[in-house]
Amino acid sequence: MLGEAKVGEGGQSRYTCLLSRADQELRLFPYPKSGASSSPVQIEGLPARPRIGLDPKDDDEEERRAVDASGRMHRVLARIEEMEGALDDPENLWPRLQEAWDRAEDESDPRMAEIVRQAKQVKQYLLDLERHMRKVLRRIRELTPLDRVQEMDRASMLWMVRQPGRSIAERAGADQRILSIARHENFDTLENRVLHAYLRLASHFARRWLREHRRARHSYRYRDVESYSRLCRRIDRELNELGVGIAEPGVTANYVLLENRSYRVVRESWLRLLRQDKAEDELWAWQAESWTDFCVLALTLALHRMADAKLLAQAPVVWLDEAMQGRRFLHDRPLAVFWLKNSNLLVEVQARPEGISPIQFAAKANVWLRVTELNSDAYERRVPVWTPHSFERMDLGTDAADAASLIEALRSRANIDLMREGLILTQAHGHFEEIERTAGKSRVQAIALDAVGETLGNGTRALASFVRSCFSEANV
Repeated sequence: MLGEAKVGEGGQSRYTCLLSRADQELRLFPYPKSGASSSPVQIEGLPARPRIGLDPKDDDEEERRAVDASGRMHRVLARIEEMEGALDDPENLWPRLQEAWDRAEDESDPRMAEIVRQAKQVKQYLLDLERHMRKVLRRIRELTPLDRVQEMDRASMLWMVRQPGRSIAERAGADQRILSIARHENFDTLENRVLHAYLRLASHFARRWLREHRRARHSYRYRDVESYSRLCRRIDRELNELGVGIAEPGVTANYVLLENRSYRVVRESWLRLLRQDKAEDELWAWQAESWTDFCVLALTLALHRMADAKLLAQAPVVWLDEAMQGRRFLHDRPLAVFWLKNSNLLVEVQARPEGISPIQFAAKANVWLRVTELNSDAYERRVPVWTPHSFERMDLGTDAADAASLIEALRSRANIDLMREGLILTQAHGHFEEIERTAGKSRVQAIALDAVGETLGNGTRALASFVRSCFSEANV
């Protein structure tokens, strides 16, 4: 979903600028939520964002494709969101993030999520509401046996005088019933409709979480979410039997929702899930940006793990409470600067660099490693890192060969030894792969990795190996 255009072209169409040079821009366009769009470019054939809680049918390939894409997105976001916790200690940001990623390699120990947190914290309030659900008495006119009549209003009396007969018994007819006021319990209140809406949404989120963490069946978090899902479905059925409707998002809270502790907790939990669902619409559209941020973190961690690497500086990182075009954090450039003591090199991690050269713009890579040899007049080297996002598994061999040929062509245009290596990081779709291709003096490594499990571990180790090979003394 990339396009090149002149600065200012395109009007109000949605896009984000990845690279800019002179009057040219490299733009990234969002994925349409429906999987198809006609503006600003014709898009079709992409998976549509699946609704929350969708269980794909075995014979529906489109649904399964969409659900798989959603699962990959959530796993990538999980690794990025671990940055938030690591930022509590900025001095040890990268070691703490590395520990979190190492834990993610074990799929039997799933990470914390909003629905996991609610399964722990909200369960007791649901049980309390199930036992003491609020109800109101509604006054309804209905035919009532004479011996049970307690109250009559003006309309009931008018009905009575219109009936044939001289006494009340005669007017009551053969059934001995007259129109009177009866009081009935009614559970269809605003607070119960909000409870019903929450139960439906929480059940959907729980089902999705369980589907995406099947390999964690024996973990306590999986058991908690599974039990919570059953509880939500059970109370949901009870509310259906009681005739309780479902509240629409945006309803104004009444006194009970604001002051009753159990209903207040349910409402706040409902709003958090609604916000998460809304935010995922935007995250779905900008998955490519999230994937780029994941790759930037993976690349920085690979440098950090090098035995002779010393972190000299890191840019301030600002965590965003709400994603902005798929990005959960912002930072200055470069993100990190490492000193490689053995080879006496400075290596900068540059994501979405500014002030790039014509050669860099022609490479169309929005992540770069900038390598400077200390105590030397040699030209600075660049290692382009491409982070393509795709809903289908890519042909790494072909893509790596094409990228190597591109680097070789750009080297000849530059007339200096500007680039030697390149790196492609793409999603593995469950199957790790590593391929290297060369063209002339240029070398490109293509790595397919995922954001969890064995493919994450294999991918990060392959990435670390590539980084070490780039900066070995033989390549300096």
